[in-house]
Amino acid sequence: MGILLFGCALTILWILMIVDCVKNEPSEGNDKRTWALIIIFTYFIGALVYLFVRRPERIKKYGG
Repeated sequence: MGILLFGCALTILWILMIVDCVKNEPSEGNDKRTWALIIIFTYFIGALVYLFVRRPERIKKYGG
């Protein structure tokens, strides 16, 4: 039961990070496309990297 909930939480996080990347990542160069592909192909690992590394950097640099 716990593993199922954990898997669902990771899937929701993955979807939210894809949506956040596509909607909010600036289109400078290939940044948006590159991050979207990283998140999609590496599943929750890419989503976690985006959440803790790229997203705070983007918010600090571009806001919201």
